Amino acid sequence: MKCIIVAAGYATRLYPLTENFPKPLLEVKGKPILDWLIQDIEEDIEEFIVVTNHKFYDHFLKWAQGKKVRVIDDGTSSNETRLGAVRDIELAAKDAECDCLVMAGDNLLDFSLKGFVDYALRKDTSCVMCHEENSLKALQKTAVITIDENELITSYEEKPAEPKGNLAVPPFYFYKLKDLKRITEALADGCGYDAPGSFAAWLSEKTLMHAYRMPGKRYDIGDLESYERVNELESIK
Repeated sequence: MKCIIVAAGYATRLYPLTENFPKPLLEVKGKPILDWLIQDIEEDIEEFIVVTNHKFYDHFLKWAQGKKVRVIDDGTSSNETRLGAVRDIELAAKDAECDCLVMAGDNLLDFSLKGFVDYALRKDTSCVMCHEENSLKALQKTAVITIDENELITSYEEKPAEPKGNLAVPPFYFYKLKDLKRITEALADGCGYDAPGSFAAWLSEKTLMHAYRMPGKRYDIGDLESYERVNELESIK
């Protein structure tokens, strides 16, 4: 199994911290965000593939030395010319030869991802993670799913004005190889390319997908306030 990490954003809301430095490499409690993510599951992952932009490519190469990490440059140099998360995943998936865990590189968890990986292997389908979210405003800014009694996804929407349910989907996905290979087809079919969940939403209409209920919390580092707050936590895994 490989892990694709999307880390090609420009994090403009975190300026000046990220004006010339990538958000996923900012330190939380003395360790880069990406190290928190990969060290949790590195014994289960054959290779980590980090997709970044040209502006921050050298930063990631330096960080990746001595790690089982391959860094891909998506060729963009500004927020205005970014490819979007789904196109970045497509870049990494071109030579994929196995199932892949896919995640954003700017989130932290207070639980281990191993439970999600084990769940996906048991279900033998592509899967997403989900959690209950009861704020309408928050649901309107994220991906929202509904599921049946067997945890199969029955609907999937990105940033819905009127959510059908209250299960929010953070940017952590498990894709079977046969499904991941459909990403180019999805883009040609009009799948959104900016939000990473757009491909999962498209795929959920084509094949069976399960949803894993998160056993803890996810922390999205989106601005200076959230970055300062996560540094004060004692529960990051």
